[in-house]
Amino acid sequence: MSDAGPLVLLVEDESQMRRFLRVCLAGRGFRLVESETGQDGLVQAATRNPDVVLLDLGLPDLDGVEVTRRLREWSQAPVIVISARGQEADKVAALDAGADDYLTKPFGVEELQARIRVALRHRERSAEHPEPVFEAGDLRVDLHRRQVYVGGTEVHLTPIEYKLLATLVRYAGRVITHRQLLTDVWGVAYATQTQYLRVFMGQLRHKLEADPAQPKHLLTEPGVGYRLRVE
Repeated sequence: MSDAGPLVLLVEDESQMRRFLRVCLAGRGFRLVESETGQDGLVQAATRNPDVVLLDLGLPDLDGVEVTRRLREWSQAPVIVISARGQEADKVAALDAGADDYLTKPFGVEELQARIRVALRHRERSAEHPEPVFEAGDLRVDLHRRQVYVGGTEVHLTPIEYKLLATLVRYAGRVITHRQLLTDVWGVAYATQTQYLRVFMGQLRHKLEADPAQPKHLLTEPGVGYRLRVE
């Protein structure tokens, strides 16, 4: 294992899950720091500066949502919630608190690795100036020129459609809640207007997707929000 591998902070009180992830991640080039409580997780995050945090919600001392909220007061490290809580309300609460992603237990190792890779790439982009051009499959978004292409053909978007897409690009690979998208694109007054968002997302899909009914780029996270696929 390389000492230069990404450092993962695992905040998880279940010993079997820690052992499982220890074997899986160590064998794939990651370095691992483990915490069993929220308080210790916050200390480890402050002292070790991890590249990504894997966080359980059901911790013995602090709820994982509160840990996420406290982390976000000073850290921009990607946070991927791993939890047995699969309710939409739990996912929304964690994501609105600042988590980057959410995996419901049980999950596959390959899926976890893919989510970690996306989180690390997003952190790299955030550390520098945002990349001027986003590309995924046949979709190309030039943020400097405000131009959008599908399969090499320019697609003309309305100002709101472009702002919505640009927001998704800024958080590419991450789950963005309905509330966050509505607030970022339309303002706080529209934070609960999910139907409004659904209409504009439908318009975007008709312009960007080969089959709007089975989108490959603009993915729905049921009851939670949307994700712009990056791989």
